[in-house]
Amino acid sequence: MTYAAPHIGDSLTGVGNAWKWIGLAGVVGVAASGVLVARDQRQRNAYSADDIRDRLRKRYEEIDSPDN
Repeated sequence: MTYAAPHIGDSLTGVGNAWKWIGLAGVVGVAASGVLVARDQRQRNAYSADDIRDRLRKRYEEIDSPDN
């Protein structure tokens, strides 16, 4: 009589499959957040130094005005 040992993966197939989906969801989440960071960086880089300086001066004048 021969006894065949069960494969370890046979009993963990459902668990392993769940971990694959969790890992895939993690990768998708990291990629999506990378896309958002890149988009935000592009929007910040769209302004020249002069544009930023002018906007900051305008905001400072609004804060410093006696109307507030």
